[in-house]
Amino acid sequence: MASNTITSSSHATRIYDVFVSFRGETRNNFTGFLFEALRRKGIHAFKDDKDINKGESIAPELLQAIEGSRLFIVVFSKCYASSTWCLRELAHICNCIRTSPRRVLPIFYEVNPSEVRKQGGYYQEAFAQHKEKFREDKKKMEEVKTWREALAQVANLSGCDIQNKPQYAEIEEIVQEITNVLGPKYLCLPKDNLVGMESRLQQLAGVLCLGLTNVVRVVGICGMSGIGKTTLGRALYERISHQYDFRCYIEDVSKTYRDSSALGVQKQLLSHLPSEKNLEVYNVADGTCLLWTRLRRARALIIFDNVEQVGQLKIFTGSRDTLLRECLGEGSRIIIISRDQQILRTHGVDDVYQVRALNDEDALNLFCNNAFKTNYVIRDYDLLTREVLSHAQGHPLAIEVLASSLFGRNVLQWRSALARLRETTSKNIMDVLRISFDGLEDSEKEMFLDIACFYSLSLVQVLEEFSEFRGYYPKYGLQVLIDKSLITVTCDGDILMHKLLRNLGKFIVREKSPNEPWKWTRIWDYEDLCKLMSDDKTMENLEIVGIEYSRTDNQRIMRIESLSKMSRLKMFILRGIYLPKFPGVLGRLENLTNELGYLIWPAYPFESLPTRFEPDKIVQLYLPFSNIKQLWEGTKVV
Repeated sequence: MASNTITSSSHATRIYDVFVSFRGETRNNFTGFLFEALRRKGIHAFKDDKDINKGESIAPELLQAIEGSRLFIVVFSKCYASSTWCLRELAHICNCIRTSPRRVLPIFYEVNPSEVRKQGGYYQEAFAQHKEKFREDKKKMEEVKTWREALAQVANLSGCDIQNKPQYAEIEEIVQEITNVLGPKYLCLPKDNLVGMESRLQQLAGVLCLGLTNVVRVVGICGMSGIGKTTLGRALYERISHQYDFRCYIEDVSKTYRDSSALGVQKQLLSHLPSEKNLEVYNVADGTCLLWTRLRRARALIIFDNVEQVGQLKIFTGSRDTLLRECLGEGSRIIIISRDQQILRTHGVDDVYQVRALNDEDALNLFCNNAFKTNYVIRDYDLLTREVLSHAQGHPLAIEVLASSLFGRNVLQWRSALARLRETTSKNIMDVLRISFDGLEDSEKEMFLDIACFYSLSLVQVLEEFSEFRGYYPKYGLQVLIDKSLITVTCDGDILMHKLLRNLGKFIVREKSPNEPWKWTRIWDYEDLCKLMSDDKTMENLEIVGIEYSRTDNQRIMRIESLSKMSRLKMFILRGIYLPKFPGVLGRLENLTNELGYLIWPAYPFESLPTRFEPDKIVQLYLPFSNIKQLWEGTKVV
């Protein structure tokens, strides 16, 4: 039974992927084209350049290259055997495959394979010349015998006969064969980025159902910004792409679409087809026809990264189902990477893989790799490391950015950096996280900020009630936030938001006037409330005050009449703050805005609510353990 498990390469670490033994006569034609094709595929091949001096013995750098290669290619041409240099390379290759089994791929270029195997024709003439040249040197004659044995051994292996065949097509097949032999390898991902990757790859393999080779499957990869979606997609591509007839990774679909519409995305796909590099396509219909013709029944792996709108996936005329049924071959896989699950659902993916934060062990490994360049925490940095990881909460980008900024710094510098981190998160992290926020509509932005700033609004029921009071559409808006991986909701109705996203929300509220809280729309910190209520400032922007059990040892003056200036206030929560304890409290509560819907103030210090307060919009009034004797004077309509 086919397996969904992705296996990693078991090859030992070597200097080169491929060593090519060839005669100089093919350097500027077939072998030159082969090297270029290998380079395009990211295959590291040793090239015997002209500047290597050739003498009686093989140069040390050549011996090292042969011994340090994973696979060997021998290009047998008409004059190959006339070169003692080539024959010595060949003999050394045979020694290597005897001591550590490796694959040798013989290629017969403009020479009959039987002529090489039987050592007739040009090869017979070449060995006759070697025999004549070394006939009086017994040691050299033994070497000639070794050459003959090596030639017979390699020429009798299964190889490629490219006589009278198009070179480009044969080279494509040869490169594919080499890729299959070498197996998967990470071509461009730094090792540090791969912490925790194996478990994610195995989980993704299960979602992709790689073991089912008779179906075409479309799968989405989703998750919050910076969580590692692209790294996972690239790692998967580099691990399994060699198994497919056609493979293409489009790195930034959104940018390509903005720059050149659907046609630009089509052209990227076409550029991965053999011999279609300079193809001119002028409209999507023609591009669709060409792709369907070229991909007909091909087993394909296509990854679309950073898809921001459903329309960016409409790169084919005709229906998606027709494309899958009539164009791509069995076993094909299409992967769409997006921050928005709704895009994936609308497109009709078969399943979605949600990228989660790193577990504690992987988070620690990633941090150590970047902060200490080791796999362990350096002495005296244990507690500091724990605090950084608590802040990052398994977010790979945050861990890498913070760890890199701390690398090489002493303990005092770490403490200073962490003190600053408690106040504000790195701009590099915020810029990445903010992409999802900027894509929200205004009402969803407001709901996001409410959740980020106030734990009181982290229950679905409470948030929905408050959002409806404010005129939003919470059932729809909550789902949007879930789809964009900005929140998750538990089965108990708790709204969970990553600590970094909470910091982002607070950063957005403060960013235009970081030291002027009277200009903010929300206040969640007691110190800021003290500052706000000790200055004679207008507060026409403020909509929510939500202080939850803050420290109460601050002796700053608080002008309680400042509450009367909060003309747009919708919610006021003051839990854990007992104003009578503060000798600095000045004035009495003269008024509250009639816009107020929620007043939650345990131990309310006054005997009644303000006379002028008209509570016609009040939704929740909660004043336990207060000094109140009557709500207000006279009769109010509520």
